[in-house]
Amino acid sequence: MPRTSMKVAAAVAVAGLAVSACSTTKMGAAALTGGGRISTAKLTGEVANLNSAYATDKAKGVTPQRPVGQEAQQVLTWLIVFKVYGRIAAQHNISVTNAQAGQVMDAYQHAAAQSGVDLDEYLSAGYALPPDLQSQFFQAAAIGTALDNKLDGGKAPKTSAGQSALSSRFSHDACVAAKDLGIDVNPQYGEFDYTGFQVVPAPPTLSADPTPSPTSSVLLKPPC
Repeated sequence: MPRTSMKVAAAVAVAGLAVSACSTTKMGAAALTGGGRISTAKLTGEVANLNSAYATDKAKGVTPQRPVGQEAQQVLTWLIVFKVYGRIAAQHNISVTNAQAGQVMDAYQHAAAQSGVDLDEYLSAGYALPPDLQSQFFQAAAIGTALDNKLDGGKAPKTSAGQSALSSRFSHDACVAAKDLGIDVNPQYGEFDYTGFQVVPAPPTLSADPTPSPTSSVLLKPPC
C-alpha cells in the first residue's frame, strides 16, 4: 500500500434542502473548483457506475463497506479530491509518470489479493470508487507519494513523532491546495469539509426557494 493513502471518507446522505436564491453555484454544477466545474451530469453518471459496480460486487458475495444511500457524496468527494491532488502537483512542480501510477496500482492489487478480492471489487466495495475513475485514483495516490518524498527527502520517518510531523506537513499542503481551488459545492449535495477532505451535509435553511446557493459562505473554513 502506498505510504500516503487517499484520506477521504464516505460522506453522509443527501439532505433535502431549501436554500436561498443568491447563487454563485451555477445551475447544472455539482461543484465549482478553481475556475472549473463538476457537472451534475458527470456526478450522476459516476454514481450510476458505482451502483453498477456494487451490484456486481454483491453478485459475487462482496458487500460494499460504505454507507448505503450516500453514493452521491462519496463520488463527489472523489471528484473534488482528484482536483485537489492536481493542484498539489501544480503547486509543488510534481509530475508523475504512468510507471509511477502503475506502481501504485500494483500495490493496491496486492492489497486486494490479500483481502481475497480482485482490484475492481477492492476499490468499489472498499473505497466507493467507480471503476472508470481508477486511473485518476492511482495518479492522485502517486502524486501523494511524490509529495511525501519531497517533504521527507525520500526517507520515510522511522519514529511516530516523525510520521506525525510528516502527516501534518502533508495535510497542511493539501489544505492549501484545496483552499486555492475555492471549492464551492452545490448545497443539494452538501459542502466541503477541509479537515476531513469530504463532502458533508450543508446546514439547513428556512428559505423555501429551491435555487442552489453558494456554500463558500457557510462551508467549514480551511484550517490553513
